[in-house]
Amino acid sequence: MQQVFQYIKEFYQKEFRLFYFILILFMLGVLVYFNYWHQLEKQYVAGGHSNVKHFAGYYLLYFVPFSTAFFLQKLFYKNCIYFKKYWFWIILIIAPAIFSFRVNFDYHEVFVAKIWQGEAFQFWARCINWVVRVLIILILIFIVWAIKDKNNQLFYGTKKLDNVKPYLWMLVIMIPLIALASTQKDFLHMYPKVKFLNEMDIGKDKWRYLVYEICYGFDFVSIEFFFRGFLIFSLIKICGTHCIIPVACFYCMIHFGKPMAEAISSFFGGMLLAIISYRTKSVWGGLLVHLGIAWLMEIGGWLGHLY
Repeated sequence: MQQVFQYIKEFYQKEFRLFYFILILFMLGVLVYFNYWHQLEKQYVAGGHSNVKHFAGYYLLYFVPFSTAFFLQKLFYKNCIYFKKYWFWIILIIAPAIFSFRVNFDYHEVFVAKIWQGEAFQFWARCINWVVRVLIILILIFIVWAIKDKNNQLFYGTKKLDNVKPYLWMLVIMIPLIALASTQKDFLHMYPKVKFLNEMDIGKDKWRYLVYEICYGFDFVSIEFFFRGFLIFSLIKICGTHCIIPVACFYCMIHFGKPMAEAISSFFGGMLLAIISYRTKSVWGGLLVHLGIAWLMEIGGWLGHLY
C-alpha cells in the first residue's frame, strides 16, 4: 500500500490544480443533480425509441464531461500542446462513440431468441450480453492499437503485474465500506443483480446463479480494458497524466444507472485505478480490484436482504 500512496502523492504534486479540480467537481455535481433529481439518463438519454437516439444520447452523456475536462485544462496548465495532435482529437471523438456502441449493442439477441424463449431468454440474453460486449470493446480498441500504437507499446495495459498484495489490501479496505452500503435501501434495490432469478421458475436451478455471476464479471473486463487500458495508454503517449481526470469524468458517467453514492465515488475510484494503471503499465491490478468489489457487492446485497 505504501507504493500506492507514493503513486497518489506524485500525481498530486504534478497534476493537482485547486481551481481546476473545483470546476471538475462542480461540473460533475451539476450532472449528478440532473441525473438523480431530474432523471437525466432515464428520461433524456435512454428515453428515445430508436437505437440511433439511444446512441446519440449516450454519446453526448460521455463526450460532454470528457471533452470539457480536457478543454478546461487550457486555463490551468501551460503544456497543452496535445490539442495540436490529430490523434488526440481522434480519440476524443471516437472513445465516447465506442462505449456508446457497446452500451447499445443488442444485435445478438435476435439469435439468442431463436434458441431460448421466456425466462430462459431473459437469463441467457443478460449473460451473453456481457460476454459479447467484451468482444466488441476488445475488437474496436485492438483496431486502434494496431493502427496507432502497435509499434511502440504492448496491447493496452497487458504488462504482467509484479505484485498483487497492494490490490488485495485495497479489497480488504473496501469490505467495511461495502458492509455499510449493504444497509442502504438504494444499494439493496440494485444489488445483488442476480436476485431477479428469485422471481423466476428457472431460479430453482442453482447453477444459473454461478453462471450469471461469472458472466457479470466479464462486464468489468471490458470496462477495465477500455478505461484503464485503451484510454489511459493511448492518451498517455499524447498528453501524459493530463488524461487521468478527464477519463475519470467519463468513467463517472457510466455509473449514472447505479446508486448515487456509487456514481460519485466512481470518479475518485476511477482516478485511483488510472494512476495505478499508468504507474504499473498494467490493467490487471485494477481488474482484480474491480472484480473483487463487484462480487463483494453482490455478496453484500445478499446479506443485506437476509438480515
